Amino acid sequence: MAERTILTAAVTGNLTRPEQHPQLPITPAEIAQAALDAAEAGAAIVHLHVRDPETARGSMRLDLYRELVERIREKNERVILNLTTGEGGRFVPSDDDPRVAAAGSTLCAPERRVAHVEDLRPEICTLDFNTMWSGQASVINSPRNLGIMAERIAAAGVRPEIEIFDSGDLQMAKHFLKEGRLTGPLLVQLVLGVRFGAVATPATMAYLVGELPPGTVWAAFGIGRMAFPMLAQAFLLGGHVRIGMEDTVRTVDGELCRGNGQLVEKAVSIVESLGGTMATPEEAREMLGLAPAVRR
Repeated sequence: MAERTILTAAVTGNLTRPEQHPQLPITPAEIAQAALDAAEAGAAIVHLHVRDPETARGSMRLDLYRELVERIREKNERVILNLTTGEGGRFVPSDDDPRVAAAGSTLCAPERRVAHVEDLRPEICTLDFNTMWSGQASVINSPRNLGIMAERIAAAGVRPEIEIFDSGDLQMAKHFLKEGRLTGPLLVQLVLGVRFGAVATPATMAYLVGELPPGTVWAAFGIGRMAFPMLAQAFLLGGHVRIGMEDTVRTVDGELCRGNGQLVEKAVSIVESLGGTMATPEEAREMLGLAPAVRR
């Protein structure tokens, strides 16, 4: 079991819908405030997506990412930033011709998917290894494209967090590690409970953890009503944890949360009630081999 537990707050994502929660953060200002609230409540890392302020859908716009990062750093230089590269991987096949993209497709060149990471250089960014059906679209992450993204992320001096949605994803990540396309020790996030992905059960998590390469630093989380049970399971298996409105909009009692801060507070209370101690951003940086925070 880790000496201290790192908590990541995933504050908005790209699939949670405003109709699911009226206070879902959408604009850079709202997402930044949600991240600051989560950090204040005990998150050492904030995982960040941006959304189109007019449509509320996930976006890849660099200006939105830049505004978001600047707003957070104006008030908090300590919290670790983890930007997504998941946008740009979705493909919806047309009914008449499955080779043609239908509305909702975002599939694009791998270089574009990491452009904001190369520009803003956060401490961490995600690198999704899944190819699967998710929501209303297929997600396609080909080995070629992942290789390009991994190379550019490394060149930017950013640590990739490998997102694993099922056992095949983990086998490909281990293959990348063997080939030298990833450098160990890996930083891995296990995603459980996405429909058609790894199911959110203790047995599934234990299996995936048992397959991780030696020395891997890992965390895990569940989706929806399994968010808090999987958080507890991750801690008990010796991993780090994640919570936030990307993963669930409800508390353990099933009520709509007041925001990301409340979700983080509950997650901290669960870990501490089980005997854990939360890592500060400074401690998390040391545990993950990241550079100290830059003071302005």
